[in-house]
This record gives sequence, structure tokens and C-alpha cells, in this order.
Amino acid sequence: MNLALAEAKKAQRLNEVPIGALIVMDDQVVSTGHNLRETDQNATAHAELLAINEACRATGSWRLEDATLYVTLEPCPMCAGAILQSRIKRVVFGAHDPKAGCAGTFMDLLQDERFNHQCQVTSGILGEECGGILTAFFKELRNRKKALKKAKELKGAD
Repeated sequence: MNLALAEAKKAQRLNEVPIGALIVMDDQVVSTGHNLRETDQNATAHAELLAINEACRATGSWRLEDATLYVTLEPCPMCAGAILQSRIKRVVFGAHDPKAGCAGTFMDLLQDERFNHQCQVTSGILGEECGGILTAFFKELRNRKKALKKAKELKGAD
């Protein structure tokens, strides 16, 4: 999870939502990813999807049946779908996402027996650290927006 946090910090340096992911197979990191949605102006540029795409290229297969995905935030519905489609065996995440988490918090797509594939899920690993980086990012974003709004108001008063 520390490697996923390092990826999240890369996203943070780009003013992206700080989420990082990596995929491990046979005790080897085969791919990494961090959010690039703002940088690429691409709604699908989530850390998990970027790591899955890289892992598929690295292994030469869309089937990642022996893979473990580590991610700092619980996967959203889109990422959970990609995880199921790529047949990832296990997902380990840090912070729970009460608004969009689909690995047991908001809903549980990854272990829903109606799908033809389910994942093992481990949650809360370095949860405070993973959640803390997100909390700090959004606090700073709100502060920047408030300062910008205030600057515009002061300029308008001139």
C-alpha cells in the first residue's frame, strides 16, 4: 500500500485527486497508476483503470486472474466493473468511499454473486494515511476556491 500511496502523491503533485494504484502478480509489481483525469481531460483516467491497462499490456492478456490490485481509495462503479471484467483475483484498498465505493461501502459489486466473477476484498489497509491525503487535498482545493472567489469580489469592488 505504501507504493500505492507514492502513486497518489504523484497525482497530488499534478493537482489531481490523489489516488494511486498498482497491480502485483507473482510477488512482482507489473503496473502502477495514478489519477490523470484532469491532466488528460478524460473521465476514465482513474488510477485503477490506468494500472489495469498497463498490466494487460505487460502480461499480453486481458485476463489478470492471479493479480492483486492495491488502491488507496475504494473503487468506484466504473473501476469495479473493470476489475471484474479483467478477472482480478484480489483487491486491497485503503480508505472507504461512502459516496461511491463499490467494494462494500456504498454497494458491493466486487463480491456480488450475480456476476460471473467475484474478488477477494481486503479493506482499510493504511486507511488513515490513504484517507488523510484525500482530506488534505480537498481542504486545500476548497481554500483555493474561497481565496479565488474573495479575490474576484475584491476586484469587482474597485
